[in-house]
Amino acid sequence: MYVNIRNMKFSRSAIPCCPPLLAGKLTPEEAVQLAALFRVLSEPARLQMLSLIAAQSNQEVCACELVETLGLSQPTISHHLKVMYEAGLLGKERRGTWIYYRILQDRLVVLRDVLA
Repeated sequence: MYVNIRNMKFSRSAIPCCPPLLAGKLTPEEAVQLAALFRVLSEPARLQMLSLIAAQSNQEVCACELVETLGLSQPTISHHLKVMYEAGLLGKERRGTWIYYRILQDRLVVLRDVLA
């Protein structure tokens, strides 16, 4: 039996335009978590802080050093450091009255791997 499809009407959704996409790397939950992490990094001052910490030979800085270097107030610096600490990007250690911050490399590796 011959069927002439030339005169048949098709809806646009019935005709696939492209092959289906492969399954993505991220689950919806992972995407939400990573989006939150990228929101933390979307603040320019926080990126500068991470860059400054990473540039140090011991890869840590005292919070007090960032105030003069970045020209921001101490409460602003403390807020940004707290946000990055709570996001898991930084670790901290109290030494007397000062707090030293260091980058948690494993968290940055996750970001790098997602973008690669």
